Amino acid sequence: MVSRDGTELVGESWPNNGPVITLLHAGVADRRSWIFLVPDFEKFASVHAYDRRGFGESLTTNEPFTHLEDLLAVLDHLHIASTWLVGSSAGGKLALEAALEAPHRKDGVVLISPAVGGAPQTRDEDVDPETEEIDGLITRADELGDNDEVNRLEVRLWLDGPREPEGRVSGAVRELVIDMNATALANFVAENADNPVDAWSRLGELLIPTTVACGNLDATHIIRRSEVVGARIRGANCVFLEGVAHLPYLENPSPIGALIRDSILRARPTRKIPD
Repeated sequence: MVSRDGTELVGESWPNNGPVITLLHAGVADRRSWIFLVPDFEKFASVHAYDRRGFGESLTTNEPFTHLEDLLAVLDHLHIASTWLVGSSAGGKLALEAALEAPHRKDGVVLISPAVGGAPQTRDEDVDPETEEIDGLITRADELGDNDEVNRLEVRLWLDGPREPEGRVSGAVRELVIDMNATALANFVAENADNPVDAWSRLGELLIPTTVACGNLDATHIIRRSEVVGARIRGANCVFLEGVAHLPYLENPSPIGALIRDSILRARPTRKIPD
């Protein structure tokens, strides 16, 4: 638990030797979304995951804050000098901000369908009609104050994928995402950054090992944005994942775990990572 401006950021650590991995969750999730990857990672790395302010068990406050400042405070609290950042969606946005603003503290980044600060507004022609329709329904439900309906539609969009049937991903995984997003919807508070990081225009500055991954069932504009991010970051490894949408580590965790392990292995060729 890390004290921050009248609240506490809650997380978990699995210490070990080897590289350090810090997991940054999506905006419809919390640290529980990484549960299927941790057993593999903790075999060869020191792993850390926390709930950002307003997600999971980390409560909101009325104090001005930024997620970047919170992340750096978590790393300071854990005495982490440098770390791999694995960021999903909004967590990818945070990973990029940290990599640009505190590059000496980052060993590398793995970005899964990342949001990007400063990205231009998505053009209408880049949005598939299914995503446009669901977004319209979400806006209407939000205006009516129907958080349950917003939750259902957001899980439909991000877990199933906009062009796939609702309920494509079912069982415990769906129940988990519904529960995580319900908390996020109830507690969300916007950060207050005087000078937000324009990562979009600075992607060429990144000089650390980078992997960008995106599921082929994700929204079309997310896929295209991931392609651009991978192209703009020098030496980035860009991977497109078959049969999964925006949260692939929940749908099919083994390939995502292997992808992250391989990214670290390529950057640390002298370190043998156990199977």
